[in-house]
Amino acid sequence: MDRADTAPTPTPESGPDTSSTLQRRFAGLREALSAQIVGQAALVERLLIALLADGHLLVEGAPGLAKTTAIRALADGLEADFARIQFTPDLLPADLTGTDVWRPQEGRFEFQPGPVFHPVLLADEINRAPAKVQSALLEAMGERQVTVGRATYPLPALFLVMATQNPIEQEGTFPLPEAQLDRFLMHVRIGYPAAGAETEILRLARDRARQGAAVSARPASRLSVDEVFAARAAVLALHLAPAVERYIVEIVLATRDASPYDKALAGRIAWGASPRGSIALERCARAHAWLAGRDYVTPDDVRAIAPDVLRHRVLPGFEATAEGWDGDRLVQALLRQVPLP
Repeated sequence: MDRADTAPTPTPESGPDTSSTLQRRFAGLREALSAQIVGQAALVERLLIALLADGHLLVEGAPGLAKTTAIRALADGLEADFARIQFTPDLLPADLTGTDVWRPQEGRFEFQPGPVFHPVLLADEINRAPAKVQSALLEAMGERQVTVGRATYPLPALFLVMATQNPIEQEGTFPLPEAQLDRFLMHVRIGYPAAGAETEILRLARDRARQGAAVSARPASRLSVDEVFAARAAVLALHLAPAVERYIVEIVLATRDASPYDKALAGRIAWGASPRGSIALERCARAHAWLAGRDYVTPDDVRAIAPDVLRHRVLPGFEATAEGWDGDRLVQALLRQVPLP
C-alpha cells in the first residue's frame, strides 16, 4: 500500500480547525520545554506524547540528564500542580498516598492527602523503594484512585507520573517486576547530549547563575486542563487506516510469536506484549502524528514510537540474555522483520 493511502479524504464541510489551534499551543509548550531541556529532544517529545495519550512514563538515564528539570518544566507549562517524591528504602506507602490523622479536638480522623494527589508527579529513583511502595504508586496509576482504610479517594482528572531509575547503581535497589513495568505507557532511555548541546547547557547554566534563579522559558500562557483534554480528543479523532491498524497488531503479535518471520528470533523471546501494549502503541502513534501536525497516522509514526512502547514489554529468554539480548534489541529486530503495509 502506498503511504499516501494512509491519509484521509478531505471533507470540505468540516468545521473550524480547533485541532490546529491546539497543535500550535502544544508547539509553543514544546518550544518552552526545549529551551530548558537542551539536548534531550526525544525526552521532551515523549513527555508530550504521554500527556496526550493519557499514560505514564518511565525514564532511565544517568544522573544529571535533566530528568527532574523536564517534568518540572512540563508542570510549569500547564495549569497543574507538581510534586516530587524521592524514593528511598525506608519510604512507606502512606508517605505517598497520605494517611488518616486523628483530630482529638473534633474526635474524628481526617484524611491528609499525600503527594500522589498532585496532577503532575515525579517518582524519582522508583527502584530505590521496596515493592509495597512501588505497588501503591502503580495501583494509583492504574486505578486513578487511592484507598486508605475504608475510604476511596479519586485522583485528579489530569494525572501524569514520570518515574526515573538510574541504570548505573543497582546495589540496594528493588527492580520493578515485569507485570508492574507493563503499567507504564513508555519506557524511555536517554543518553548524554552531543557536544553542541553540552556547550549550550554551559551557556544556560551561566545565565541562570548570573540571574540568581532559573531562567524562565514558560509559554506566553499555560495550557489549561480543558485544553489538554480537548487535545486528547483530537488525537483520538485522527484517521487510522485499516492497513496501519493491522501493522500495529502484526508487530505486537510478532512479539509473542516471531516464527513466521525469524525462527531464531522467536526462540530468543520468552514473553511478548499484552493487548495493553497494542493499545499503548496505537495511542502513542496517534499522538506522534498529531504533534507532527498531521490528521492521519502513518507506519512511520508506529515505527518511531514502537521501541519506547514495547522494550519493557518484550522479555528475552535466559540464553538470549546471556548472549546480550534485551527487550530493546528484540524490538528493533522485530521492526526489521515485520513488513511495512
